[in-house]
Amino acid sequence: MEYKPVTEGNELNGKVVFADDVVATIASLAASEVEGVFEMSGTTFEGIGERLGMKNYTKGTKVEVGTVECAVDMVLSVKYGYRIQEVCQNVQKSVKEAIENMTGLHVVEVNISVNAVVFEEKKPEPEPEPNRVK
Repeated sequence: MEYKPVTEGNELNGKVVFADDVVATIASLAASEVEGVFEMSGTTFEGIGERLGMKNYTKGTKVEVGTVECAVDMVLSVKYGYRIQEVCQNVQKSVKEAIENMTGLHVVEVNISVNAVVFEEKKPEPEPEPNRVK
């Protein structure tokens, strides 16, 4: 299947425009599926919204969308024990592929800021209930 920019090949002479939030959502979901990513990090305001029950898929992701290309800036936390550089490269690749496949936009850059390394606490296993005699 050959890729064509969204502004070319449209027989209706119209144009397709993607909202920044659409591209940011695609980027965030693609990044969250990469092994080693703990979470996308956002602003305090975004955290308040989540506490109120509003799911924010664009948390920690900013995009600039043009007519045929876009740029992505992301802030994320990485799980302890993973190679940070490798995780970031995998995120860049995943985000670029997802945006280009879903929108046809050319991704010129995916910039990542790692703001934390997170230690996952092991959850204690529940103790078995004692045998009770009736």
